Amino acid sequence: MDSSKPSVELTPTEMSRYSRHLALREIGVAGQEKLKAARVLVVGAGGLGSPSTLYLAAAGVGTLGLIDNDRIDVSNLQRQVLYDTRQVGEPKVEAAQRRLRALNPEINVEVHDVELRAANIAAIVARYDVVLDGTDRFATRYIVNDACVMLRKPLVSAAIHRFEGQALTYVPDRGPCYRCLFPDPPAAGLVPNCAEAGVLGVLPGVMGSIQATEAIKLIVGAGELLVGRLLTYDALGLRFAEFRFERRDDCPVCGRSPSIRELRDLPEACSAEDLAAVRRLSATDLKTLLAKQLGATPVIIDVREPQEFAVSHLPRSVNIPVRELGARLGELSASDTVVFVCRSGARSLTASGMARRFGLEQPAHLEGGLLAWARDVDPWFDVAPVG
Repeated sequence: MDSSKPSVELTPTEMSRYSRHLALREIGVAGQEKLKAARVLVVGAGGLGSPSTLYLAAAGVGTLGLIDNDRIDVSNLQRQVLYDTRQVGEPKVEAAQRRLRALNPEINVEVHDVELRAANIAAIVARYDVVLDGTDRFATRYIVNDACVMLRKPLVSAAIHRFEGQALTYVPDRGPCYRCLFPDPPAAGLVPNCAEAGVLGVLPGVMGSIQATEAIKLIVGAGELLVGRLLTYDALGLRFAEFRFERRDDCPVCGRSPSIRELRDLPEACSAEDLAAVRRLSATDLKTLLAKQLGATPVIIDVREPQEFAVSHLPRSVNIPVRELGARLGELSASDTVVFVCRSGARSLTASGMARRFGLEQPAHLEGGLLAWARDVDPWFDVAPVG
């Protein structure tokens, strides 16, 4: 944050409203004035954006910006707590603006009812101090990261899938960006969204609250941030884990010689046909397949990162990280029975779609990933905490 920014004096009403913050030595009056002066942009007013904006509004962030061009659907209400049944059909940003202003009339809420693209993202992001990314689209996630790196804006990124969440924070000159950990997006459209894969309704509440916490810490200058740390959350096991990573010299956007020097839209592709062709195996299905004596032995491709694979893996499985799969698809034979596996099933579904395009007639993936294998087949199987 820019410490040279003039603070905004608190009114008597605000002194009362934020009294619990003022009692905290790490925030106090000076920190609350920084919150009032801050401008925070939240990309996506959905599952993650709902709790993060509610808590940031309650905390007294002076200006909240919301980007979303979707309308409220009844299926959103299972997890998107910004909205209620009466608002179904309304634009999300308009309903969210009213809700946040009702919660805290002392703040300003700016809405951007647009689809975020390379043509408009820089002008929007440049107006804010901190960016929170809560989108479920990889194309948007990567362009938000790239814009924040190029415009030197702190970014708090989070993602959710089924029963799992992850979060990390990027701060210019202090640590790695999202691409340092995930250099390239998976095949466009092949990772299922909440509608396709499902999501535990309370999961975005946990991860969105973590995003709001990081933003507040950034603004007031308190605590240790998730810089260079990927925080993962397993709701079924009720466990948090942490994976440390470093800035990559060869990062395509924040490295020493970046190859990405201008903002470009990532290609979007429809996933319905590719996903429909993927054979989805339960853990017990895979166990039965591996136990068969007749026919060719299936080729098990573990698409996790090498450090995850090193912790444990299925016998005779081959490690090809999903980020390398595009360059190594030639190692697979179109006649092989190929089963892709990962920790929770998201990356293996991406890999299956890529293999389908390569020419495999019906690639398979382990539904629920190695977490399902440990739950249903081998309780002693040690699943690495990353991913």
